[in-house]
Amino acid sequence: MRTDSPDPIADPAGYQRHLLGLLGDDDPAAVQSATVASVRALLRSAGTDADVPPEPTEWSVVQCLAHMTDAELVVSGRYRWILAHDRPPLMGYDQDRWVDELHRPPEPAEELLAVFEPLRAANIALWYRTPHERRDRLGIHAERGPESYELTFRLIAGHDRFHLAQAERAMDAVRAS
Repeated sequence: MRTDSPDPIADPAGYQRHLLGLLGDDDPAAVQSATVASVRALLRSAGTDADVPPEPTEWSVVQCLAHMTDAELVVSGRYRWILAHDRPPLMGYDQDRWVDELHRPPEPAEELLAVFEPLRAANIALWYRTPHERRDRLGIHAERGPESYELTFRLIAGHDRFHLAQAERAMDAVRAS
């Protein structure tokens, strides 16, 4: 697995291909449904190392979770705008700025999970109750152009896999130092 990701602004198509490649042919709802348990297992394994970044410019396990929580908040709105409006604009955001400005000092992992878990459950429920013919509805992403509800849902599953692997690498690097 790649340990870096194409820049979503400089290379939006590469970014999408990368995340979709991490998902592969897997069911995006099944991947997303497994994420909370994977995060909890990783936090248990990391213990007190979960808050320690491997390098000053890299995210700790908890900071990876903070970013995943921010992404779930953002995508929750995007899903609903896409499904309820005709080609709505979808605002981008600076993930590093959000982690730096909104999660310093880092809040406890359980507080992040208290936000992430119910949002994720609601988003998966929305996926299952959305008729297949409505999943091609589009929003216009400010940086990446047209994105369907289905594409957005698939991207977040690949995003989960990328950041779970990043969190595991962070934990391993902290333990190796």
